[in-house]
Amino acid sequence: MSSVEEFRSEIRGWLAAHLTGPFAGLRGRGGPGREHEAFAERLAWERHMAAEGWTCVGWPEEFGGRGATIEQQVVFHEEYALADAPARVNHIGEQLLGPTLIAHGTPEQRARFLPPIVAAEELWCQGYSEPDAGSDLANVRTRAERDDRGDWVVTGQKTWTSLAHDAQWCFVVARTEAGSTRHAGLSYLLVPLDQPGVGIRPIRQLTGTSEFNEVFFDGARTRASHLVGEPGDGWRIAMATLGFERGVSTLGQQVGFRRELEALIEAARRNGAADDPLIRDRLARAWTGLETIRYNALRMLDGVAAGAPGPEASIGKIFWATWHRELGELAMSVLGAGGTVAAGEPYDLDDWQRLFLFSRSDTIYAGSNEIQRNIIAERVLGLPKETRP
Repeated sequence: MSSVEEFRSEIRGWLAAHLTGPFAGLRGRGGPGREHEAFAERLAWERHMAAEGWTCVGWPEEFGGRGATIEQQVVFHEEYALADAPARVNHIGEQLLGPTLIAHGTPEQRARFLPPIVAAEELWCQGYSEPDAGSDLANVRTRAERDDRGDWVVTGQKTWTSLAHDAQWCFVVARTEAGSTRHAGLSYLLVPLDQPGVGIRPIRQLTGTSEFNEVFFDGARTRASHLVGEPGDGWRIAMATLGFERGVSTLGQQVGFRRELEALIEAARRNGAADDPLIRDRLARAWTGLETIRYNALRMLDGVAAGAPGPEASIGKIFWATWHRELGELAMSVLGAGGTVAAGEPYDLDDWQRLFLFSRSDTIYAGSNEIQRNIIAERVLGLPKETRP
């Protein structure tokens, strides 16, 4: 394996050489609130990356990855963001499910599901949240029962399911033990979406787009062999997946945050908002906050190196989510009254308006701020658990 700087030079050179021709127009496309942009073209780009060996770089070589070190993975995500390369369409499979199967799946599950993720041939979504189990995931009511062949029959509803309308598979947390409550009796199932008994309904967001979906299971089926871990072990597996979700890719995310902040500072200079001492103070606080986000993420990498981030990752999630939401609010202050007017009909938003609206969800998805504070209090500080009715 090459050194970190050699690896940086390699990925930087590859991106410069390949984000050209038919892929040149993809720079900056996609991302939060813009997942609908050029989806087919971004999928083609993802498959081009796969053919060149640039997907799943952190996976062990035996599973189709490059076996990149933590430092090299950080470099990959940073250089990808610095190149303004298009938002990935295979993030959930590559960063969430794949590492979960490598850590907890059977050899048969790895052989079946990992190669199509590496090749970007099968896309995944995450079936966690429900209408009554959003931040409180342990309140899951979707149920799965064994049929006479031992396979699973799934009935229930999931919501806020990112990219379900483009996915072929969903990893689903379902209650498999009748009468069980809270964390007990949950199982982690891999469920195909292209089958009778599955309905997907997009949720229209404030941005006017529909990245999120409701997914309805009405007797949907999946094989007995598509259970990850043991029956009733779903909570542990689900928490492992959430740990991987807060891994090294967050370093690349921060490159995007820095680009947004620098652009906002320039906008404030152009329109005179930077002359306002209160705006200048908020911009300075945003800069120092971004530095803190980076240091939190680097500290978290010790947990990543150990296999999955620990509960300390919750600190980073709270901080970056709150920072980004406040950046959207700051953008509206910089733009002034003009920022409240759509650029065109019927609902044409500019980048700042989209940032403001979509970032409202940052403190909710992937574990709300309230839940992260509970995790920090209980698992990091050792405080008594919250009283539940």
